[in-house]
Amino acid sequence: MLAFATLKGAGWLILSRFFARGIDFFNLLVLARLLAPADFGLTALAMALVMIIDTILEVPVTQALLRLGDVDKSHLDTGFTLAVMRSIGVATVTLACAWPYAWLNSEPALISVVCVLAIGPVVKGLYSPAMVHLARRIDFMPSFVVEMTAKLFALACALTIAFGGGGYWAIIANYVVAACVTTVLSYLIARYRPAFSFLRIKDFAGFMGWWTTGQVLSAVNWQYDRLMIGAYSGDKAMLGHYSVANELAVIPVQSLIGPAFQPMMAAFSQMRLDVRRLGTAFLKATRLAMMVSVPACLGISLTSDLVAELLLGVKWIDAAPYLTLLAIAVLPATYIQTIGAVSLAMNRPDLVFKINLIDMILRIPAVTIGYHYLSIEGVVYAKMITSAVMFAVYIAVMNRLLHVGTFNQLRNLWKIAFAGVAMALAVFVLRRYFHDSEMPTIVEMLLSASVGAIVYGGSLLALGTRLSLGRGKFELADRW
Repeated sequence: MLAFATLKGAGWLILSRFFARGIDFFNLLVLARLLAPADFGLTALAMALVMIIDTILEVPVTQALLRLGDVDKSHLDTGFTLAVMRSIGVATVTLACAWPYAWLNSEPALISVVCVLAIGPVVKGLYSPAMVHLARRIDFMPSFVVEMTAKLFALACALTIAFGGGGYWAIIANYVVAACVTTVLSYLIARYRPAFSFLRIKDFAGFMGWWTTGQVLSAVNWQYDRLMIGAYSGDKAMLGHYSVANELAVIPVQSLIGPAFQPMMAAFSQMRLDVRRLGTAFLKATRLAMMVSVPACLGISLTSDLVAELLLGVKWIDAAPYLTLLAIAVLPATYIQTIGAVSLAMNRPDLVFKINLIDMILRIPAVTIGYHYLSIEGVVYAKMITSAVMFAVYIAVMNRLLHVGTFNQLRNLWKIAFAGVAMALAVFVLRRYFHDSEMPTIVEMLLSASVGAIVYGGSLLALGTRLSLGRGKFELADRW
């Protein structure tokens, strides 16, 4: 029953992200035709700084409360107090960094862009802590309503500004308005009367120490490439192509796998004292997550030129080579999502810190060397190599934490890997066959997606893999 409840909760979040990404796609489709790549490059550079500050100062109120046995009003008050302090910190640090950051990148426009973008994380930090009660019940339908409403409001504002000739301010408005509407709606759905208190600070202190440090490293890992490209290339259009390709590449992880984080953490928290049961649940969760992300990432990689042309327009075709490799590089992120849920459920945020530390030690030198010798292409290759090494690290970490074994983890995924390879070969051969044809882009895209889906699904069925649904269970089962 717990697995089915987790799936149901994740389903609402996945549905929310699916429709939200649909709105984002439409927004991106319109803005890409109204704005220049340099506009996206400028906002990506500003967003990199804001995201680092936001992540470094993040207070994991929801995550901290999810792992507790009981949550009362004093817990919510303490979480709210910490969130307010965090928002003040974000505003102060961002305003202090805006001018030096603009000077470092020789871009005066960054001052105003960074300051306005900071409104988003400042307001987001004031999100109603009472929403945690819904998360603890694995009830995420209200989150669906909140996110969809916020996205629609943000879309309306962004398009109004874009068609009015507001340029890159349309991208900024989309981010800021979504954060503001989300926070307001959270109080309408999960009523909470704000009050300041430090009564339950001990329940947050240990968790926040490791979490905050780990988030610092994570922020550097995810944004370092954009900061370096922006600072040294000086070509905002090239940064725009890279940033948009990166956004498209992470869609499977963010939209399909990311929403399952809170439901998984809530479910894992209820079995944290039974390591054997938790290990089994981890293997099932990673297998289901990889079953979804592998064909999605491979599909984007194999049809990157079609994706760029259909969604963004011909002027964005230079982003396709980056997208081809970045879509592969993000695949291990699916695994770390599940690892993060297990680690936090077991009250081991130190593992998240250690993983991010190893990632940073590998990523920063690799990306720097790659950019020095091969420009952005070198950055992409470095990210692929780093991701492959980190996947081995993930397996080793879970082997020690849950004693699930390296062989068991690899055996858990081999059928999905085989089906992914079969799909990749089929789509590659198909596209080579139609290489010199004048087939419309949309037709080639639909044909490639259809063949890929048939081969992938057929391969799994041939290997005896089935979806088991019923009696409160939802998992992948093997007939042989």
